[in-house]
Parts: sequence; structure tokens; C-alpha cells
Amino acid sequence: MSKMNPNGKKETFPKNEQMANEDATNLQDEQTNATEETDASAKVSDELNALKRKYDELNDSHLRLMAEFDNYRKRTLREKSELIKNGGEKAIIELLPVIDDFERALQNIHKSEEANDIKAIVDGVELIYNKFVSYLSQQGVKAIEAVGKPFDTEMFEAIATIPAPDTEMKGKVLDCVQTGYTLNDKVIRHAKVVVGE
Repeated sequence: MSKMNPNGKKETFPKNEQMANEDATNLQDEQTNATEETDASAKVSDELNALKRKYDELNDSHLRLMAEFDNYRKRTLREKSELIKNGGEKAIIELLPVIDDFERALQNIHKSEEANDIKAIVDGVELIYNKFVSYLSQQGVKAIEAVGKPFDTEMFEAIATIPAPDTEMKGKVLDCVQTGYTLNDKVIRHAKVVVGE
């Protein structure tokens, strides 16, 4: 192998020296490769650690969310069962004064022996009835008007048919045997009626 010296002359190196230079170059290449591999391995290790931390955070968040949802579900079921159990409480509390009025009316009926007390008793019962109907209307309950209306199976239940007194009353309700009721425009009890044919 030959090399140019600063004077411009070719210098020849012995073969051993040439091999030593090649070995040194190879050693430097190997060290460079080892350093690069170490750097790459360190980067991969750092990325793995970052991913592990992110996984741990997400797993912890997931477990907490599952526990919160389970607590929410249990609380909702408990509240729902309490509502079902005590849902009618307000309605019953509102009915108690009507029951009190009925008790007073019954006491007066048993005490009355005179005929003119009968009018006072009738007035008392009508007062209780009006109070009760007023309470029901506040709750959205309304009586279904039946007499004179065209027969509708959605609102009425026919228990009898009789000949209509005139042709205009055919297919219409002639009499209401039992009043029907709606709750917020939904029929909760059909009116039992007599229909003209």
C-alpha cells in the first residue's frame, strides 16, 4: 500500500501496518455501531417505559371509572326501589283530609235522628265529594263524559244495547252505568255505557 507524503512522493507501508490500519478502522466502525445500538436500545427502553406509564395511567383511570359506574348503578337501583315503595306517599297524604271528612260525616249520620238533619248530612257528603273530585282533577284525573257522545271503543265499554229513541241517537251513548276516567289524557278506566242501536 502506498500513500503520498507532503513532499509529493509515494510512501509504501508494510503489509502489517496496512492491516493494523484496517483493524483500527474496523474497530472504530464497530465502536460506532455499538454506540448507535446502545443509543437505539436506550431510546426503545425509554419509549417502552413511557408506554408502560401511559398504560398504567389508563388502566387506573379505567378501574376508577368502573368503580364509579358500579356505585352509580347501585345508588340508582336503591333510589328507584325507594320511589316504587314510597311513590304514592304524596297522593295518600293529600287523601287523608278527605278521609277525615268522611269520618265526621259518618259520625253525624249515626247521631242524627231527626229528618231535618238529613239535609245537613247530604250537604256534608256533597261537600266531601266535591273536595275529592277537586283533588283528583289536580292530579290530572278527569271523568269521561259519555251520555250523548258517539260510541268509541277507546273510551267506552258497552254493557248493553237498546233501541234508540230516535235515529240521531243510533250508535251513541244513551246512559252511563259506571263513570270512566282519564289520567293525563290516558284512559285508566273505561266508562261502562248503554248504546243505542
